[in-house]
Amino acid sequence: MMRTRPLKVALLGCGVVGSEVARIMTTHADDLAARIGAPVELAGVAVRRPSKVREGIDPALITTDATALVKRGDIDVVIEVIGGIEPARTLITTAFEHGASVVSANKALLAEDGAALHAAAEQHGRDLYYEAAVAGAIPLVRPLRESLAGDKVNRVLGIVNGTTNFILDKMDTSGAGYSEALDEATALGYAEADPTADVEGFDAAAKAAILAGIAFHTRVRIGDVHREGITEVTAADIASARRMGCTVKLLAICERAADGRSVTARVHPAMIPLSHPLASVREAYNAVFVEAEAAGQLMFYGPGAGGSPTASAVLGDLVAVCRNKLNGATGPGESAYTRLPVSPMGDVVTRYHISLDVADKPGVLAQVATVFAEKGVSIDTVRQQGRNPGSGDEVAIEQGGGGRRVGGEASLVVVTHRASDAALSATVEALRKLDTVRGVASIMRVEGE
Repeated sequence: MMRTRPLKVALLGCGVVGSEVARIMTTHADDLAARIGAPVELAGVAVRRPSKVREGIDPALITTDATALVKRGDIDVVIEVIGGIEPARTLITTAFEHGASVVSANKALLAEDGAALHAAAEQHGRDLYYEAAVAGAIPLVRPLRESLAGDKVNRVLGIVNGTTNFILDKMDTSGAGYSEALDEATALGYAEADPTADVEGFDAAAKAAILAGIAFHTRVRIGDVHREGITEVTAADIASARRMGCTVKLLAICERAADGRSVTARVHPAMIPLSHPLASVREAYNAVFVEAEAAGQLMFYGPGAGGSPTASAVLGDLVAVCRNKLNGATGPGESAYTRLPVSPMGDVVTRYHISLDVADKPGVLAQVATVFAEKGVSIDTVRQQGRNPGSGDEVAIEQGGGGRRVGGEASLVVVTHRASDAALSATVEALRKLDTVRGVASIMRVEGE
């Protein structure tokens, strides 16, 4: 039987996502009630600019006093889509104290202070759900937190920022430079007026922290995530990746160490083979590749941002939280029992693509190869890029078990075997000290092999 008294919902924020949440709650009210077992009622909407016209929302519901709204005592669920750290953090904890569960899309807050929020929810017997905080409409948080709860996840590898994926995709498919691709992303509404959070990797790092914490049952904050953006990626990098049969993506990578005693979380651009499923993710779409011991390899794909996709995730959480409320129960809280340390970036082991600008003189390649050998980084391939391929070095470099002669006139591209990030950093530092190396043009990791 359906309960007749409606569950009351407070909405904090009514921008692109919030307005879509309100619209769906209104237009799909009967369906939501049937799925939940009780009607849901929008009881108040907290905004900063009350004079703005909000189509489909009763003006009587609008308030600028978010604190008073969450303190009302008759609110069953608070939906927080205002973003940022404060006042969102205080409003969420206040909601718990006054009897409401919370649905949030606030990746920055959850990555910074998720442990404290989970503790507050548990203390007051409330739910904290946040599917919309990572990858928009893509069901990802709940599968990791619930569907794979009986499995052991070893790796999460994903494209979790649509803006950067659009930019890199345009650079790859059209030959555009970074600035040109960013301008197009801005014109189409994929990039904010200030794109820093996206292009410098902050957005993806917050999502990586959340994913790592859930996947590995440990606490990972955004400060634990190694972060690099895409602003230094050049058309030459994209072209070099293509010659290797790869493409460039901004990846969030969360891994459990081979010995199981630590985890790593990082965000940076990387070359991935065209054969990898993530290589085909185009434009502003997101995708996450999960590797678990029993389930094997799983792929989650879809729109990672936007009003409707994100609202879909919010409403999914609302249904789950309301069902819990009716049953007098709460859903899964924080699972951080492993308490695994987060290893530094220097411990990460992967392959590398290094482009060097070198002097036009014999012996350059031999000096470069010696530095790699001294630092314990094994070279897989070397490619010469220059104006006079027939001139220069006469040193043979091992490549796939054979050898070839490579000239060293203007540019050398070195691809390594797997090595630690610390060893690679020491190698690059030593290379920069060589008189024959004019500069290290780019360094990019090679992943997904």
